[in-house]
Amino acid sequence: MGKYIFKRLLHGLFSVVCVVLIVMVLIYSLLDRNKIFAGDPNYNHTVSNNRVTYEQSRFEAFGYLDYVPYADYINSLVKSGELTDDHRVSVAKIGNTPENDSELAAEYIKKFTDYYESMGYTVTRLNADLKRNGQIRDGGQPVLFATRDIPLYMRAITYFTKMFQFDNIHYVPDDVDIGERKLTFTLYDPVRNPTGTEKVFSPAIMGNGTKHKYLLYFDSRFPFIHQNFLTLNLGESYTVNRGVDVFTTMTETQGSYILSTMTFPTGNVLDRADDLHTATYVPNSLTTDINRQRFVDDYTNVLTFKDGMSKIGYSFVIGIFSVIMAYVLGLPIGLLMARFKEGVLDKVGTVYIMFIIAVPSLAYIFLFKAIGGSVFHLPTLFNMDSDDKLMYILPIVSLALPSIANLMKWMRRYMIDQMNSDYVKFARSGGLSEMEIFTKHIWKNALIPIVHGVPASVIFAMTGAIITERIYSVPGAGNLLTQAINKYDNGVIVGVTLFYAVLSVVSIILGDVFMSMVDPRISFSDKAR
Repeated sequence: MGKYIFKRLLHGLFSVVCVVLIVMVLIYSLLDRNKIFAGDPNYNHTVSNNRVTYEQSRFEAFGYLDYVPYADYINSLVKSGELTDDHRVSVAKIGNTPENDSELAAEYIKKFTDYYESMGYTVTRLNADLKRNGQIRDGGQPVLFATRDIPLYMRAITYFTKMFQFDNIHYVPDDVDIGERKLTFTLYDPVRNPTGTEKVFSPAIMGNGTKHKYLLYFDSRFPFIHQNFLTLNLGESYTVNRGVDVFTTMTETQGSYILSTMTFPTGNVLDRADDLHTATYVPNSLTTDINRQRFVDDYTNVLTFKDGMSKIGYSFVIGIFSVIMAYVLGLPIGLLMARFKEGVLDKVGTVYIMFIIAVPSLAYIFLFKAIGGSVFHLPTLFNMDSDDKLMYILPIVSLALPSIANLMKWMRRYMIDQMNSDYVKFARSGGLSEMEIFTKHIWKNALIPIVHGVPASVIFAMTGAIITERIYSVPGAGNLLTQAINKYDNGVIVGVTLFYAVLSVVSIILGDVFMSMVDPRISFSDKAR
């Protein structure tokens, strides 16, 4: 069994990589990259040369290319000592046209051009965009930059090698003065003992120079112990939840803020919803007044407490109840359809199965939404700010309908196949009653292939249903994918695809394990029998 699972894991990982590569090819090679600006509110506010440089910076953020402004090149020379700080301004200043460049600036512009062209970059210079009176238009300042498209294989290697991030005290650049870089262990977490007079036992490990302020801590939220030594990086969201990691986007709570009286590291007491345990490093963030009032270092970026669940949470709650509903109804009805074959229940059940198969899912979901709203007066849209549990009913029912039909169909088929088997005839000739044959033999054998699908049903409850969540405005993981596609959020699309692919592999392996546990005749051992 262990060898089989190991092989399936290797094959599964290979499949996951292939799926991600295919998605990357579709996104980065076959789709128009300019589509990423369709949902960008800042794009329309930039004009002239500023728009071009903004485009290049966003292309770099989305992973299409490497973008090097001339100013960054000059800064690197100053940092390395090749260029003095006194000459920075004169060298960095680009003339409205090449003819207007100073002799010193022209020398370094040529160095910049030769250096990056030798590495395969395309160097672009945009002259100043002038008005008729000779003045520079807004956003029309002259610019110089180098760009190079990132090959697909490099993008894939970078994505997978940076997927798991280990926090360490050298995360903050070494040239930044942050004091002593170290990890500190304490038995009394400052967040839970803010004034220093309390003695709430709460061990924690804090870092300085790390990305996260808290690398290990305890709180009252499940699973009660949390760590940031190892974090999962599925890429960054650029439009759906701009600047936030995809995994955080899927797991962060939603809804209204939960305010509480908090004591910040500076001793300031405010009514806020900040989760201080999630503080991460932001360079030069103490330059703002609001951060100086609350924090003593640059660990100022925090998540917030909200009264709703995460996207995965909403998907899982709706999904798991739909799975329970499907198995509670689908299996008994399918069994009874087989037990009383050609009866009224069998005919009615067959009509329902044919209806679900023949009618597109979008159509019958809208149908049941209309019936539930007009006839039973159930909420037809999801509202995170409402405590009304009735809003869960229609999404759960709509999600369960096809699963019920599928379980009815296969349960009936497996039962009938078993009823016509030779061992059933021998059991009858041996004097067993129909009820004994049905409950002790037919039912058990027919259930074996059904068991294989149980892990997949439960696990995929986490992923949500794309169509159902979209129609009922459920803020779940399935709805997240449709939003990402509509807004061309490449990071979210790739990250959610990877998440789905991994769950698919896990569900298949668990299904095989469950089937071997139910049926002792199934073995994954290579030993000869």
